[in-house]
Order: sequence, then structure tokens, then C-alpha cells
Amino acid sequence: MSSTFPHSPQPTADALARRVSRLHNQARLAPSEIAIGVVIGRASEYFDFFVFGIACVLVFPSVFFPFVSQLDGMLLSFALFALAFVARPIGTGLFMAVQRRWSRGTKLTAALFLLGTATVGMAFLPDYGSIGSWAIGSLTFFRFLQGIAMGGSWDGLPSLLAMNTPPERRGWYAMLGQLGAPIGFLIASGLFLFLHSNLSHEDFIDWGWRYPFFVAFAINVVALFARLRLVVTHEYTKAMEERELEPVGVVKLVRTQGYNLFLGAFAALASYALFHLVTVFPLSWIVLGKTQSINSVLVVQIIGAVVGILATIASGFVADRIGRRRTLGLLAVLIGIFSLFAPWLLGGSRSGQDAFILVGFALLGLSYGQAAGSVTANFETRFRYTGAALTSDLAWLIGAAFAPLVALSLSYRFGLGAVSLYLLSGAACTLVALRVNRSLEVRD
Repeated sequence: MSSTFPHSPQPTADALARRVSRLHNQARLAPSEIAIGVVIGRASEYFDFFVFGIACVLVFPSVFFPFVSQLDGMLLSFALFALAFVARPIGTGLFMAVQRRWSRGTKLTAALFLLGTATVGMAFLPDYGSIGSWAIGSLTFFRFLQGIAMGGSWDGLPSLLAMNTPPERRGWYAMLGQLGAPIGFLIASGLFLFLHSNLSHEDFIDWGWRYPFFVAFAINVVALFARLRLVVTHEYTKAMEERELEPVGVVKLVRTQGYNLFLGAFAALASYALFHLVTVFPLSWIVLGKTQSINSVLVVQIIGAVVGILATIASGFVADRIGRRRTLGLLAVLIGIFSLFAPWLLGGSRSGQDAFILVGFALLGLSYGQAAGSVTANFETRFRYTGAALTSDLAWLIGAAFAPLVALSLSYRFGLGAVSLYLLSGAACTLVALRVNRSLEVRD
């Protein structure tokens, strides 16, 4: 995200004082310090979501949907998986109102407490055999609360980070917040691998799967304090106010800046479309096909997460060299090419499936590393705080929410060519949105 501020040709004494104060505050709020809060916060949120996503494949079909086939159980689980992304924009609007009424610290504390409580609540749920449909209803309720909380957890740190970095390093600092995704997936996959490989199948289904959901609450507590250490400080609050990073009404934002919301969401759609197709979907496809063991897939996905971390870091260097939007456009083309090989790789031998995961993570890291805020600079300054949050919500909803459900359903009915079409559509949307954005800039 970039920002420009008008400079008066003859600044007044008050204006000079404000600039001196801003420089003082920025010196105390070092980008590296903000970045630590961003990475910790995002990693905790993604961990919660990936724990649920992996459980949709390994646990929920047996625990909550034993009355249908394994395939249908996964599809029903993926429907619940998508529910949280539907709830995210609702949570964003709700908690923006909470911040306007009370404070940013109150909003963040309430959102992360709700996220941790909803996640750990799933660990206490009885199975379908004990309470019947009440188990499914409770899981649905907690999943919806997860989405509400995720929407409310926006703290503005990525926006502040982008505005406190040199223009020539914005690609580097933009990718730091995105590191939370592969880190969260790495921890979630590692936990499930440890439990699944050290417990019998009966113990894993009975109680072992619940442990990652307990861990989520502890991780959220650590993340909360790490972020509050910044958010409630006088320096942070003043810096946010000077940058006009304050919440505005969602209705007002949609009325005046709605086109920027959709443009921002579609500009990174290739990244979001790829996101769950290399994390959650391959696990479901391979488990159903029984082409390799669950532990083997989890090991490859852990390696893939490491590849994703390295690729995300590399995206910072690439973006600072050729530009963030050009990076997104180039990766959209590469994702489109990769999609053509998806059926051959994922539907082939074990080595082909592993290659799909590893290459997919590499492309995901390079693209997703620059997906946040790539065009949100189009928002007027006073709309950027809420605009960045809602843009992310819409990108997740349109590009990633239903990806595992749609890909698994269509692939089993029509073949893995459905995965290719899904990724191609995301790549095409990204290229069109970036083109439209460039045309608007030229026109302005």
C-alpha cells in the first residue's frame, strides 16, 4: 500500500510542528517492531483456520458426518469451512462499530478472545453419535463465530507498516504480514502430523484431534499481548490518527469507494484461488484416492510450507525490483500456466502429487507475498483502514472460501480439469483487475 501527502508550499508553524512530531513518532515506531506484531498476529489467525481446514479432511467426516460417505463428509465439512469467510465481512463491520464506540484495544481484545474461544469450543464438542445433529449445529455455530472474530481482528498494523516504510522497500515490508499464512500452516500441519503418527486411529479420532484446537487458544493469548503492546501505546495511536487510519462506516465506504473494494479483491484473486488448492484440497484428494499415506502427505505439506515461507520472502526482493503490481501480474500468468499441469500432476504418481504441492507453494508464496494492499492505495486516505480490511475479506470470500468445496465436488464428478478452470479463472480476474486499475491511474 502506498500513500502520498500534499505539501504546502509555505508551511505554517503548526504544520511544521506536526511533521516534526510525525517524524519523532515514526522513529519510535520502527517498521521492524510493527512487522513483528503483524507476523505474530497473522500466524495465530491462520493457525486457527488451518487447524479447522485439516480437520475437515482427517476428522470431521468421521466425527460429525458418519452417516454419509467419506467424500460427502468432506464436502459437508468444506461447506462449514466456507461459512467463516462468509461471516468475515459481517465481523469487520460489527467490530469497526465497536472500535468507534470504545477503542482499538477493546476491539482487538474482544475479537481475539472470541476467535480463541470459538476455536477451543470445538475441542469440547461431543461427536454425532452422542448428541446427533446438535453436534453439527454447534460446530456450525463455532465456525461462524470464527469468521466474525477473524473479521474483527483487523488492527491496521499492515497499513501502518506500509506507510512507515521507504517507497523502495514497500515490497519487502508488504510480504512480512503475509508470512503468517505459511507459518500458521506449518505449525498446524506439524501438530496434526505428530498426533496422527503417534496415536492409534481410534485415539486420534476420539481425543487426539482436539489438542490443536486447545493449542489455538494459547497461541491467540500470546498474539493478543504481542499486538496490544503496540496497539495501545500512545505512539501507535498518534501515528494512526496522523495517517487518518480510523474506522468509517461500511455503508458509507461501499457507497463512495465500492468500485475500489471489488477492484482490490479481484486484483489478487489468482493468489487466493491458489491458496486452498495447494493447502487443504490436495490432502482431501490424496486421502480419498489412497495413493499415499496421510503422514506422507503431511510431511510434504510441511516442506511445502517452508518453500512457501522462502518464496514469500523472495517476493519482497522481486516486488522491490519490478514493482508490486507487475509481480502480481507475472505470477498470475505463471499460476495460469501451472493450472494446465494440475490434472497431470495431482492425478498422477506420488512424485507428481508432491510436485503439485511444492510448486504450488512456491507460486503461492511469490504471489500471496504481495497480495495485500496492492491496489488499496486507490482508496481515499480516510477510507484506507476500513477499505483494506474489507478488500481482504472480499478476496478471501470470492477467491478462496469455496475453493476446496468446488474443486473436490467438480473433480470427482468431471475430473481434475475443474482445478485447472478454477485457477485459470482466478488468474484471468487478476490480470483484468490490474489492467483496469492501470487504466484508471492513467485516466486520473
